[in-house]
Amino acid sequence: MPEAGVEGDFLSDQKRVAAFKKKHGLRSSPEHAALDLASEVGELAKEILSSSDYGRKRFKKTRAAAGELGDVYYSLLFLANELGVDADAELCGALRKYEARLRKRGSPGSK
Repeated sequence: MPEAGVEGDFLSDQKRVAAFKKKHGLRSSPEHAALDLASEVGELAKEILSSSDYGRKRFKKTRAAAGELGDVYYSLLFLANELGVDADAELCGALRKYEARLRKRGSPGSK
């Protein structure tokens, strides 16, 4: 896995999603793509909660959860393409922001 701040395969993944979209003639408004992403995150959360008996048991990775995470990743990159956003550049910016917060406040969270 690439170091934080080092360009990895994220951009090539975004290009693969764009090529898939083009090959299959998929079109979506940013609003619809954002709703699809939210839906996929909900499905992932549902699988994690179900697999952990709603937090009563320790979560163990399941094939279903991994598949849902793949759906989330695809939907995120699809949305980035619809918005014309370079997801890799934005990830690098976010990592720099969190790094600065950790140095300054000891926590990556916002105030």
